[in-house]
Amino acid sequence: MNMNNPEPHIVVSDLTMAYGAFVLQRDLSFTVNRGDVFIVMGGSGCGKSTLMRHMVGLKAPARGSVLFDGVSFWEAEAEDRERMMRRMGIMYQSGALWSSMTLAENVSVPLEMYTNLDPRSIQEVASLKLSLVGLSGFEDYYPSEISGGMRKRAGIARAMALDPEVLFFDEPSAGLDPVSARLLDDLLLELRDSLGATIVVVTHELASIFNIGANSVFLDAETRTMIAGGNPKRLLAECGHPTVRSFLTRGEERLEAEPGKEYPPCFLS
Repeated sequence: MNMNNPEPHIVVSDLTMAYGAFVLQRDLSFTVNRGDVFIVMGGSGCGKSTLMRHMVGLKAPARGSVLFDGVSFWEAEAEDRERMMRRMGIMYQSGALWSSMTLAENVSVPLEMYTNLDPRSIQEVASLKLSLVGLSGFEDYYPSEISGGMRKRAGIARAMALDPEVLFFDEPSAGLDPVSARLLDDLLLELRDSLGATIVVVTHELASIFNIGANSVFLDAETRTMIAGGNPKRLLAECGHPTVRSFLTRGEERLEAEPGKEYPPCFLS
């Protein structure tokens, strides 16, 4: 990837997310470039996970579009939609592993659903994906027999099963101790570098945001739109919006919003 001339991978344009008449977020427009580690951040209830569902084609926009390599998921034919979804890997907050399946069996699920590989080949691929996340030798373990951090890594292995171009992670560090969370962050960067994947991470964990984020968008629950975007470290250094600063400093900086004053959005290229 040419860092001086980034290539758009996902383009969100004028997106409104709604549940019936209730508008959760509106006027969202941003670009995830190929090879990015892109952070979707904001306070609880602002719509971060819902935005991810729109980006992976699980929920249709109320207005606007999400383009994947220039193609709108919801305007594509059914066959093209399936191909697009195979190019994405998703890990939800809990890891979403089947408790009745071993780790290898969990990783095998998408391979069985979307490929014509024979059982032996599927077993080999599952073992390879588990080894990539440091779980070689744990193929026959059940989720209940391993730690929370290991379950997260197993979830990542399953997300990588089909060699996707884009990996989506919903709160990957949630519930982990600081050391395990940092190791998981390091793993995501290793996967980005070794696989050339684009990574989108939904999180409110500051350590992860600053450790791995190259670009970001900040969703605000009060105004129901995006109020900041750019490299998180630059936002911390340069953005003066009280809501954004309060989030990025966890309240350590007491930058009080003036009553009645409108603060401009803070987008850094």
